[in-house]
Amino acid sequence: MNIKRSGGIVAIALVGALALASCAANEGGNETPAESNLEGTLSGVGASSQGSAQEGLIAAFQTANPGVTINYSPDGSGAGREAFIGGGADFAGSDRAFNDEELAGEFATCAADSGIVELPLYISPIAIVFNLEGVTELNLDAATIANIFNGTITSWDDAAIAALNDGVTLPAAAINPVHRADDSGTQENFTDYLAQASGGAWTFEADGEWPAELGGEGASQTSGVVSAIEAGAGSIGFIDASRITDAMGVVSVGVGEGFEAPPAEGAAAAVDASPLVAGRDAFDLAVELERTTDAAGAYPITLISYLLGCEVYADSAKAELVKAYFSYIASEEGQTVSADAAGSAPISSTLRDQVTAAIEAIS
Repeated sequence: MNIKRSGGIVAIALVGALALASCAANEGGNETPAESNLEGTLSGVGASSQGSAQEGLIAAFQTANPGVTINYSPDGSGAGREAFIGGGADFAGSDRAFNDEELAGEFATCAADSGIVELPLYISPIAIVFNLEGVTELNLDAATIANIFNGTITSWDDAAIAALNDGVTLPAAAINPVHRADDSGTQENFTDYLAQASGGAWTFEADGEWPAELGGEGASQTSGVVSAIEAGAGSIGFIDASRITDAMGVVSVGVGEGFEAPPAEGAAAAVDASPLVAGRDAFDLAVELERTTDAAGAYPITLISYLLGCEVYADSAKAELVKAYFSYIASEEGQTVSADAAGSAPISSTLRDQVTAAIEAIS
């Protein structure tokens, strides 16, 4: 696991001494005893943005619960939702909540007529990163970012970029925008930001799939985008901030009269300033992110990655394990493990209370 430059992110080694106690399945936030009687296997599929966090969380939870095996396959948000809907996963990770069309369908993992639990337990900035020799930082506003990715701005020395970066020597080099080739929640969050904040420069709706009529290089999953940026001089793309490497330059985005880099604290501030989506069930905690904030310190290109589960599982044994694992992730310890492993922003106490109530409903 690499050391990350963004927001003081660090990687940790999870050694045997990190025998963190998981949360009890029926206590929603209290620690389990050191001796755990939980047994069984859970299968999760979903967002690659959660990959590093899930590695750390699973290691700690399994240390405290040696009878439990948890597998998480970071195949992407779309794959996670499809697997959960089709019964191929006990839980899913997704960088967006289910939409109304998906919620109207059937969920094979769940009991008949069960509601869905959607928990915003991984909060992280989406970083815009680039590969430009001699340049490690740039300021870009939403309209300029939109015009880079829609193909209007094609050269790094374009006047719009230069105007925002006084004193930076910009080469007359072609820009290669890199996007996700797969259906990606990270991409949907990024395009939602462009749609809300670019003042009309981005003419497409938010979507996990890249507009077919636009050019640029497509790369599969977060790892593919990282590789494309690192290997491609002149490239620019968007990734979960936990995946920033020393080979990348990082964009500070326009907020109000200034520019904000992507620290975890800024992502948490953006979430706390945003309401829940109206009209959802009581335990569906989908957040309506406010991308046009001008609050100092708030970073608007924020990703909320959800854990998706059933309110009532068809298999009660799976319900017990999911409830225990979700409770651990929501606990202060779990959020600290996630932050240390992936640079995510721990949820606020107010949000934790809502999440705990939703986890209590799982059966």
